[in-house]
Amino acid sequence: MGIFIIYAVSWRLKGMESRGLEGVNALIQRGYTVKIGEYISQGWKLFKKNAGGYIVFTIVLILINIVVTKINESASPLGTVIRLVVTGPLTAGWYIVAFKQLRNRLPEFADFFKGFNNFLPFFLVSLITGILIVLGMLLLILPGIYLAVAYMFAMAFAVAQRMDFWTAMEASRKLITKNWFSFFGFALVLFLINLGGALLLGVGLLVTIPLSACAVAAAYADVVGLGPELSAGE
Repeated sequence: MGIFIIYAVSWRLKGMESRGLEGVNALIQRGYTVKIGEYISQGWKLFKKNAGGYIVFTIVLILINIVVTKINESASPLGTVIRLVVTGPLTAGWYIVAFKQLRNRLPEFADFFKGFNNFLPFFLVSLITGILIVLGMLLLILPGIYLAVAYMFAMAFAVAQRMDFWTAMEASRKLITKNWFSFFGFALVLFLINLGGALLLGVGLLVTIPLSACAVAAAYADVVGLGPELSAGE
């Protein structure tokens, strides 16, 4: 019975994946170029246009993390549960706002929290990618590094194209694998930017964290493109 259930779930996921990856497969065949400097520049422009909103949202995330840490210090599992529940929808908030800007629409602060309007796929993208990356890190580290980079667009696919979690993950993995080392360089640049923000007494993170999210959104828009449809959660 257990084997049958696993087979049925696998078959179902492959069916969903095949229906959502036609455009991605065509893009992989055409090829694309990763423009790291352009993405950082575009991300900075997006941040500056809504700096107040991005900074306040970053503060909210930091406060949530502090509260969750305090709860965990009391040996309660509640903090971990809260983190698991909110991380996906809040991460989606970065992309909902950035994609709205890229479509030349004026975002509102409430847009950062609209990921909760489409909770399940965002929650699952965050949860499953996190589990797989951790497992990869335990397997000699390199598989985890590969997946951490390869899933860079997973949440963006879920937001922009309303994909289910598995299709979004596979779309990101397959697309980024095409130019994995270029995206690894992009991820490394973002890491160094945030390291610099952390060294500025941590205050710099109020800028570098949203800048990084905006840069990834700009990269997605350049490589994949943004259709006329509203982002999931809007």
